[in-house]
Amino acid sequence: MFAVYAARIDRDQPLTGLELGERPAPEARPGWSVVDVRAASLNHHDLWSLRGVGLSEDRLPMILGCDAAGVDEDGNEVVLHSVIGQTGHGVGPKEPRSILTERYQGTFAEQVAVPTWNILPKPKELSFAEAACLPTAWLTAYRMLFTNAGVRPGDSVLVQGAGGGVATAAIVLGKAAGLRVFATSRDEAKRKRALELGAVEAVETGARLPQRVDAVIETVGAATWSHSVKSLKPGGTLVISGATSGDRPSHAELTRIFFLELKVVGSTMGTKDELEDLLSFCAATGVRPVIDEVLPMDRAREGFERMASGEQFGKIVLSGS
Repeated sequence: MFAVYAARIDRDQPLTGLELGERPAPEARPGWSVVDVRAASLNHHDLWSLRGVGLSEDRLPMILGCDAAGVDEDGNEVVLHSVIGQTGHGVGPKEPRSILTERYQGTFAEQVAVPTWNILPKPKELSFAEAACLPTAWLTAYRMLFTNAGVRPGDSVLVQGAGGGVATAAIVLGKAAGLRVFATSRDEAKRKRALELGAVEAVETGARLPQRVDAVIETVGAATWSHSVKSLKPGGTLVISGATSGDRPSHAELTRIFFLELKVVGSTMGTKDELEDLLSFCAATGVRPVIDEVLPMDRAREGFERMASGEQFGKIVLSGS
């Protein structure tokens, strides 16, 4: 079958290890199901995999892709939960959890095999492309906002780095939930798009906000860390799920953190139950993922290049058969 896969690890030039071509189709096994992929979305996790983060040389070649929506063996339209081994279903009770493609072949292919437990019904209200955007970036944003930040309607939230998948999702979800959303970006066009999606104000990265906020959604890391901490109200919460600009800020802001009793919470992906809630939320409210572009699978390299350059606003989707 045709697939998009990591053939080599290159920490400095990750796209040199990206290959497109034929790979073995998945085989059925007890407790697992094979899904025909209709759409799959790109995540920065795929770039990190090409750098060897979470993916070791001995597991190559590895088909990339965490997220997908498609059709199962019984003809049902489904969405995949990307965290494998969360409960032991299909893998064994002692296996540590992993994200798809760290241990198992991914979704950038005509077919993918996952534990049957990881399959959820796709709401009829969502297209395959829309549903394929939800299991990583949108689920991450959902958990950051509503589980780990604990915000309520009327609260204020700062979203750093408008344009990325998680940040874009946080703006849309926050607006739909009645939050007062602020956003930052270095790019004027992305700030304008953030306003169109529901942010009450979008400012340049590092600029002073008109007010301090109850929570910060942080995925950028070192470049925005100090600004994130300084933007919080006393007792506020900073939730971090990524560090695309690096994980070693020049100023940790420890004095401000303890003096103002700020909370720093790490967040990774989300649970199957949270994904089910997110799917229902989108179906019921009309909220839809922001899609930058949809490309056929054989043009995947263009999508990777666009994501690596940071040019996209929203999700890049690869269409399957």
